[in-house]
Amino acid sequence: MEKRNIGSLEVTVVGLGCNNFGWRIDAQGTAAVVDAAIEAGINFFDTADIYGGGKSEEFLGKALGSRRKNIVLATKFGMKFDEKRSGAKPAYIRQAVEDSLKRLGTDYIDLYQLHQADPSTPIAHTLGALDELVKAGKVREIGCSNFSAEQLHEAEAAVAAGNARFVSVQNHYSLMHREPEAEVLPECSRAGIAFVPYFPLANGLLSGKYHRGQPLPQGSRGADGWGPKMFTEEHLAKAEALADYAKSKGHSLLELAMSWLASHPQVASVIAGAKTGEQAKANAQAADWRLSTEEIAGVAGLL
Repeated sequence: MEKRNIGSLEVTVVGLGCNNFGWRIDAQGTAAVVDAAIEAGINFFDTADIYGGGKSEEFLGKALGSRRKNIVLATKFGMKFDEKRSGAKPAYIRQAVEDSLKRLGTDYIDLYQLHQADPSTPIAHTLGALDELVKAGKVREIGCSNFSAEQLHEAEAAVAAGNARFVSVQNHYSLMHREPEAEVLPECSRAGIAFVPYFPLANGLLSGKYHRGQPLPQGSRGADGWGPKMFTEEHLAKAEALADYAKSKGHSLLELAMSWLASHPQVASVIAGAKTGEQAKANAQAADWRLSTEEIAGVAGLL
């Protein structure tokens, strides 16, 4: 599989989002998905301390076992873990990283990301604490998530000379949600920051499994969580048109959704979640379509 860079890290263009672990699937299910992802060539695994109340990190660490050294492991901190644990103050960062290292069963994290901006803490203080972790060898690179272009620019300006800087930003981006195109992607190009899109399949809408006039499968992303907001008649119609276009080119809607994101030069790795090994393998193979300029224009006409 093609590899791209997040700072000094070399990651596969398709990564595995681990938000299902410890919530939608148990330890055994997690191991099956991780095994399938590795077999399919994926080397980038992205989780967060809050996923599954800590279980995602725990299950992922156990599933990786001795293979941990062969993959790029990313996790996040900063969203509310419990009543006492949240934010990006230096003292909390030092606690949060130790908690994640323990749950993951490793002594270093490849990419440690601030899950969301903390308005109560100056970004310079957060960056200083994260730099300490890099210098201590507990973290290789640092990144952020859910940041605006303005927040990225502010963070860049706050980095002390010679210290670690955010090398990536992980935001919501898909054929159905194109907000990053206005400001964040241009800022990534300007600053040399890797972009990591999450929700690439729009909560499953772009997986190709859903069609207008058919009931949503019980327990699916479309039937609960954020699904009802995404699975509107308008979005289903647009997904249908995109599926028809992909089919006319000999591809599936899933392949179009993943490959279209990968066609953006700022994108380092498209992280898609999976509940089964079959889904992980399908996602891994879905970004092989190299869209031409004409095809990208054709897709744009449907959005």
